[in-house]
Amino acid sequence: MLFYVARRILLMIPTLFGILALSFAIVQFAPGGPVERVLAQMQGQDSGATSRFGGGGGSALANAQASAASQFSGKYRGAQGLDPKFIAELEKQFGFDKPPLERFWLMIRHYAVFDFGRSYFRDAPVLSLIKEKLPVSMSLGLWMTFLSYAISIPLGIAKARREGEPFDTWTSAVIIVSYAIPSFLFAILLIVLFAGGSFWQVFPLRGLTSDDFDQLTLLGKVKDYLWHIVLPVSALTLGAFATTTFLTRNAFIDEIRKQYVVTARMKGLAERSVLYGHVFRNAMLIVIAGFPGAFISAFFTGALLIETIFSLDGLGLLSFESTLNRDYPVVFANLYIFALLGLAINLISDLTYAWIDPRIDFETREV
Repeated sequence: MLFYVARRILLMIPTLFGILALSFAIVQFAPGGPVERVLAQMQGQDSGATSRFGGGGGSALANAQASAASQFSGKYRGAQGLDPKFIAELEKQFGFDKPPLERFWLMIRHYAVFDFGRSYFRDAPVLSLIKEKLPVSMSLGLWMTFLSYAISIPLGIAKARREGEPFDTWTSAVIIVSYAIPSFLFAILLIVLFAGGSFWQVFPLRGLTSDDFDQLTLLGKVKDYLWHIVLPVSALTLGAFATTTFLTRNAFIDEIRKQYVVTARMKGLAERSVLYGHVFRNAMLIVIAGFPGAFISAFFTGALLIETIFSLDGLGLLSFESTLNRDYPVVFANLYIFALLGLAINLISDLTYAWIDPRIDFETREV
């Protein structure tokens, strides 16, 4: 097993390299960029980015550097009439004064030691931005994963025990409908019903904590935190437990039909003893082994709209805004971290399989 783990870890290196290389190449051909973003802001044509050049100081600097001719007018939109030296300074500040290949190798060298540089438009280290936004995404991911598994596993077992009965039929219909409706629609419905939209003002609409959170007692902080996360976590959970529920149901049905279960029943064992003493471990193998992947994916997928609707400043919103603003250090840092986590979680999932069922041996198969 140690040889298998070492081989998988070594394979992560070329995989990460390929992901970053492909993404970097695509960015080179994408229209727009941080230089054009700054130029558009200084000319009042763009208010979407949070730039260190924004405001009156940036406009004064642009006017002071204006001249009749610009060799960059064909390279950057909005560069007409600006001093070439000023454009060159912008390129140097963003690192675009170097050839693309050199910039890529510098990025790879820095990312190898988790040095992600500074954000172009937030004037802060990228790693500190990610650490700042991570608690919000962790809160959503942890609670959504816990609640979805807490609901789906008992429900899946109950459906397997009542296969073909009315309970199985109508719960399947409800689960399919909830899975088909996007989480953001659930979020809007919850706001309308419980956040003062049209009916009751029960839960807050914005943020993860109240403004006076620091002045509250420990118990008050816990209550305030839970009070704020009820709606966003509910919206995410309603559309998240369908897959695990059906997976649990089908796994239990497959195990219940096997000969060892029939033999256990013929020996006079109670149904509960058969179900939880014999069936549970084998049936839950695939469900439990998939937990690490579901846990991590809950952090980074499907939460963008929820974060936007409930004004939660997490990683999803950070990645989205950084992409719009062409804040490449933040974009590539998020891509690198997510890809690394995804590869690590795939390895952990395989090891979880082997831990739950020792009969599984990855040493005998090809990676």
